Amino acid sequence: MADNNDKKSKNYRTIDMYVRFCEGKTINKSVEAQLFNVDERSIQRDIDDIRAFLDERSISNGDGREIIYDRAKKGFVMTGAEASMMTNSEILAVSKILLESRAFTRRELKIILDKLVEGCVPLENMKLVSELIANEKYHYVELNHKEYIQDKLWSIGSDIQEHNLVSIRYARANAPRESIKRVIEPLAILFSEYYFYLNAFIVEKDENGKYVHKYNYPAVFRIDRIKNYRHLEEKFKVSYANRFEEGEFRKRVQFMYAGRLLNIKLKYYGDNPEPVLDRLPTARIVEQYEHECTIEAEVYGKGCLMWLLSQGDKVELLRPESLREEMKQTLLKMLDRYQ
Repeated sequence: MADNNDKKSKNYRTIDMYVRFCEGKTINKSVEAQLFNVDERSIQRDIDDIRAFLDERSISNGDGREIIYDRAKKGFVMTGAEASMMTNSEILAVSKILLESRAFTRRELKIILDKLVEGCVPLENMKLVSELIANEKYHYVELNHKEYIQDKLWSIGSDIQEHNLVSIRYARANAPRESIKRVIEPLAILFSEYYFYLNAFIVEKDENGKYVHKYNYPAVFRIDRIKNYRHLEEKFKVSYANRFEEGEFRKRVQFMYAGRLLNIKLKYYGDNPEPVLDRLPTARIVEQYEHECTIEAEVYGKGCLMWLLSQGDKVELLRPESLREEMKQTLLKMLDRYQ
């Protein structure tokens, strides 16, 4: 019985140290010996067992991790760790992005941040990250809709993966208490300017009772406005050649305003067109002059107008002519308000 207890104790001790190695912690033999009430030789044998395990993994699957003695830390550490855990810098960066995005309710955000911060090692870094985000966390202002969306995101993601047709009621932007019914083919979940969106084709039945696309481009639905979400007992087919690629769509849509694909041409006045190139990922410079350049890009819909207007006199939209005229009329209306 004593041998079994000793074996159980050794197994627990070895696993406990291995987990802490994976977390980036330092193992000191004398400290571990006191913690587990054994001599340092037992701790060394445990470390040797972990080393042997990592050696076998290195041979079988190329795992490059190993246990070494770090003189500066006065203990053993794991090096070459698999990139399965976030570094403290990454945890801090992601926490800052989450706070700035305002994508979640205060309750949802607290749960996510607490889980992130608990991943910091060693413990003093956990305290440091907590203090660095404490003020923003305290003053965090959630969006007006206050909808819990995490579970909804997972349901939508599952339906996208399984190609399920979905029925929704969608609250109107200018009349949130009113809603319209839609049947959709969910394609992708996107995030932009505070909100999560669902990219989907709107479908309706033809004369044969078969669902067909209402438009030849996908619509964009703000997820917090989706009500009565349920998938239907019917699937839609997606051919590999015509599959929707959200990355390509994301490069061409601005402020989640969907519409048909447009080729735009604009002139940028200034020495550094970087703001345009960063905002419009499909943009390319076709003519370059001193202090100005001509840029072409592909965009979906008219959402780009909102951003172009924000650039003031640094940009001039050249084509398409219809979009140029719409921008001109908008500017005239803006000017009229200041007359």
